[in-house]
Amino acid sequence: MELTVAEIGSKLGLPVEGDGSCRIKGIAGLREAETGDIAFLANRKYAADVARTQASAVIVPKDWDRPCAAPALLRADDPDKAFTQVAGWFAPPPISVAPGIHPTAVVAADVRLGRDVSIGPYCVLEPGVEIGDRSVLFAGCYLGHGVKVGADCRFYPHVSIREYCCIGDRAILHSGVVIGSDGFGYNVDAKGVRTKIPQIGIVAIGNDVEIGSNTTVDRARFGRTRIGDGVKIDNLVQIAHNVVIGDHAVIVAQVGISGSSEIGKHAILAGQVGVAGHIVIGEGAVVGAQSGVPNDIPPKTFVLGAPAVPRMEFARNVANVSRLPILKEKVAALEKRLAELEKKLA
Repeated sequence: MELTVAEIGSKLGLPVEGDGSCRIKGIAGLREAETGDIAFLANRKYAADVARTQASAVIVPKDWDRPCAAPALLRADDPDKAFTQVAGWFAPPPISVAPGIHPTAVVAADVRLGRDVSIGPYCVLEPGVEIGDRSVLFAGCYLGHGVKVGADCRFYPHVSIREYCCIGDRAILHSGVVIGSDGFGYNVDAKGVRTKIPQIGIVAIGNDVEIGSNTTVDRARFGRTRIGDGVKIDNLVQIAHNVVIGDHAVIVAQVGISGSSEIGKHAILAGQVGVAGHIVIGEGAVVGAQSGVPNDIPPKTFVLGAPAVPRMEFARNVANVSRLPILKEKVAALEKRLAELEKKLA
């Protein structure tokens, strides 16, 4: 595909500054872009790259007032959103998957499939499985007894959904996702011997959920582990039994959430956050990367650190730690002076 900058501006509803006749053949980052590419600036950390990019056009914030090396400029309220639209025009066509069941798939006799469902090579669908219209299972997926999957879902290779779990419409599960494995629960006797507690609950996942590769969501001890509508979960996340994640929350890579904790709607847990069991993180709260959360977090609070504290308190703590070498020198000087005074008084 090829578009002029003027055509792109018209499609986006954005004014063009500079040479609107430049022809755009692809998209790229500011640093990697070449002639014929369009790039964008959303994070001002990379503002200096705008002045030396080789791109033919750049989408910038509306208030941009610095040099731009590209022959053409487009101003947007949200450059990231505008660039996402452009990327869609230049992206390769989506992979087309033909409906039907691959001959190597193992499908129980009572499985119920909606219209235009695609079941890939070596998939296994146990008795009682139900799959909604137009859903796609790529090679090697496993759906246990009684699993229910909604319409327009896409499960990439080697996704495993254990028995009786249910997944809503338009879910995207990436390779290696495991839904419904047993929660980590044991009784401990007086001798320290652990006996497994039956995990008889399920996992219930809402609509429009996306879960990254090799993430695990454990089934409930009883009842449900629940993932709300619109939740986005990154790769390598562990979600324990009976956790509840509210609608449109975001869970970034390598987060671990212990059992029976609750994550509020629109909350964000950044990379490598650890959440203790039976914790409530309020709606709209943000937990910074590598934080440890041993206590409840109020709604719309930004916390950092281990243990996690409000952002400004964390900043003060870091500032105080940076002053420790100076304080150490002052204390040593005071100790020396005190020793000299004691010697004179002796």
